[in-house]
Amino acid sequence: MAKDFNNPMVVDGYDEHIRKLIPGYELIHSQVHALLETYLGEQAHILIVGCGTGYELQYLLEQFPHWSFTAIDPAINMLQKAKQHIEALGLSQRVNFVEGDTTVLSAIEYKFDAALAILVSHFVPVVSKAAFFTDIANSLKSKALCISVDLTQIDSEAELKTLKIMVLKTGLAEKQSQAMIERLGQDFHIVSANQMLDLYQQSGFSQVKSFTQMLNYYGFIAFKI
Repeated sequence: MAKDFNNPMVVDGYDEHIRKLIPGYELIHSQVHALLETYLGEQAHILIVGCGTGYELQYLLEQFPHWSFTAIDPAINMLQKAKQHIEALGLSQRVNFVEGDTTVLSAIEYKFDAALAILVSHFVPVVSKAAFFTDIANSLKSKALCISVDLTQIDSEAELKTLKIMVLKTGLAEKQSQAMIERLGQDFHIVSANQMLDLYQQSGFSQVKSFTQMLNYYGFIAFKI
């Protein structure tokens, strides 16, 4: 059974667990920050796809005080925790929270200057990935950017072993790391880095390229045609 992101135990332990599970987690957000600051102006409206518990959202709200955000997540407990967290910080006036997956974007009238899908699309079934990115593309202004970071295809036992060693070094217990390996086929729907590039191009994006790699985790940036 795939991980239930509405499970209270999963929600409560998410922020601590993900830092151990994802190599270079903090660096990912620093790189996204740098890209956004490079390409966007002082005023911008950003779409956060899969906002989780709100860590990414808090970071961006604090770093870009003149930007506004729309945060979506299909897991209502995740979304509620993010909303409560942002409200407690007094930053909720710049955020619109929406429950749902990317299909809800068609009901939003305004267009975004950028979209972020950080550690999200690898949970989307392969047959639905093109629709996922097309929904995002349709919600963006012309020439707006989309940034994603995801686990990609693991091609060998050596790559799998390397990933396990890495998460042990970042703090996962042996039992947790073994559970991660065993659940890869249940929790993740992964494709190759080249397939990710193709998905972007098929979905209405251009100038698609990878901007970072940490083992089998790749970051991609692309621009709406």
